[in-house]
Formats: sequence, structure tokens, C-alpha cells
Amino acid sequence: MKLQIEALSYAYGGKNAVENVNLHVEQGEFVGVIGPNGSGKSTILKNVYRALTPKQGKVLLEAQPISTMSHRETALKMAVVGQENDVPFDFTVEEIVAMGRSPHKRLFDPDTDHDRQIVRHALEHMGMETMAKRNYRHLSGGERQRVLIARAIAQESDLLILDEPTNHLDVGCQMQIFDFIKRLKVTVLSAIHDLNMAALYCDRLYVMKQGQICMSGTPEEVLTASNIFDVYGVRCTAEKHPQTGKIHITYLPA
Repeated sequence: MKLQIEALSYAYGGKNAVENVNLHVEQGEFVGVIGPNGSGKSTILKNVYRALTPKQGKVLLEAQPISTMSHRETALKMAVVGQENDVPFDFTVEEIVAMGRSPHKRLFDPDTDHDRQIVRHALEHMGMETMAKRNYRHLSGGERQRVLIARAIAQESDLLILDEPTNHLDVGCQMQIFDFIKRLKVTVLSAIHDLNMAALYCDRLYVMKQGQICMSGTPEEVLTASNIFDVYGVRCTAEKHPQTGKIHITYLPA
């Protein structure tokens, strides 16, 4: 699944939050969007998954504008995992994951054996099968996020949109989640807060600053000490780690 964003702009209350954004994600790529808080990362993703409607520009899936698709068509192609994981009602874990099957069904269609098998496999992939009957609201933050990723897996979409999915989670949970997403071998566009996680898992990065893309490239090209200082105002070292071969950033106190 190829994703293209062309000349995208969006405004809140007449003030542009993002302006003239162009990016693309090729089939099977894991592409990250990084930048300071308020730089427009989540706004871009919300325009992609249709929580917002662009002021200008367009979003295309396999060269087709999403504005010409029904929401069901979009959901068959794209699954979303956000940073918010609260659910206002009491549902079990397996009920939450089963919601991922909705785009494949008509209104009021009952769950089939095939649906239940996909839900079970999604839970097994995330190591959550023993919690299937647990109340979702009683889970930890990391467990909830694994359930939401299982729901996205059950949706059987070729594109994952991740809006800082590991924000507020401990480093162990972050790595478990990104390791699993990487193993799925689907196309991924993710807003990422942690630059070391972005360096470890992303094939390419787009950097947002004040609502615009200010640079893009591989983590090695983007995550230099001078670039990080320019975008974040933080001094650091950025060196290739001898074990991972990936860029590792060490922040320096003022």
C-alpha cells in the first residue's frame, strides 16, 4: 500500500497548523514523522485517517484520493493506532479486538468463525490471548496499547497509521510494540516522540518544525547533532551504535 500526501495544509481557527506538506510512504516502508510538540505531526496523521479534512492538498492511497472513498473503503486499506487508549464503556479485550472486523461486515452482521479465528490470532500475536476475557479498562497502559494494535491487526489492512503509539509507555513496552509492528512487514507511517526509537525502527524520517517539513531522509542523514539542535534546541551527540549499527543520541545538559 503506497501513501502519498501532496501539498497538504490544515488550519485551526484560521491559523495554519500544517502548511504545504508533501511526503510519501512506499510499500513496506516504516516512515516516521518527528518534531517538537505542536509542530503538526498529529495534525498530518489526522488528515490521513480522515479525522480532519484538509484545507488544501490531498491524500492518496495507491494513487486514489481518499476523499473519493467511503469510510468503509478507507478502513479496509488503513488501520489507526493513536496515543489515546481510553474506552468510555466496559468491553472485554476480545470485544475491543473484534471491532477491527467491522469494515469487513455489514451492519448487524454477526461474528463468524472466521472473524473469531482472526481475533484469536491477533491476540496471540500480541501475547494477549490469556487476557481475552479481561475488562479492557482494568489493563495497564502497555497492555491496552497491545490490545489496540491487535485490533488493527484484526482489521487486516495493509497500511498502519500510528500516532505516537508508545507515548507514556516504559522503554520495555515501547520496544515490544515497535518490534512487533516491524515484524508485520506492512506499510507504516508513525509520529514518534523518541528520537532513539525513530533511529532504531524507521527506514526514513520527515522532520516537522512550525507546521512544515524542514528536512527528510534516512535516520543517519537526519539525526545529526546539528540538525537536532536546530529543530529542538538541544545539544547532543549522535553516533552509530557499535551493536545495532543505528544512530544513537546522547543528550547533553545545558
